[in-house]
Amino acid sequence: MLRTTALAAMTALMLTGSAYADGIVGKWKTDSGAIAEIAPSGGGFVITVRSGAHNGKRIGQMNPAGNGKYKGEITDPATDKTYSGNATLKGNSLAMQGCVAAIFCKTQNWKRQ
Repeated sequence: MLRTTALAAMTALMLTGSAYADGIVGKWKTDSGAIAEIAPSGGGFVITVRSGAHNGKRIGQMNPAGNGKYKGEITDPATDKTYSGNATLKGNSLAMQGCVAAIFCKTQNWKRQ
């Protein structure tokens, strides 16, 4: 029983640690020139604006989908409209996409800061 509990605790720590080491974590320059910060939160990631007119506003949440891809929600800070979101990480570039009904999509290309 003790061995099973210890194994479960170690597994949980490894999974939590992997979120903190994820490449999506950090500060990103958006297409509008604002800085957005992506930070670990509950097994996923939250996105918060860190500069400009919407500083401090939480604008999204993403969960890992594998192979540098993420799924969740993204909010336009200017209109407060929330869309289904997808993100694709390639090196120091992050393609952030918001979609309505999965057919009307807009993509921004964020750059790591």
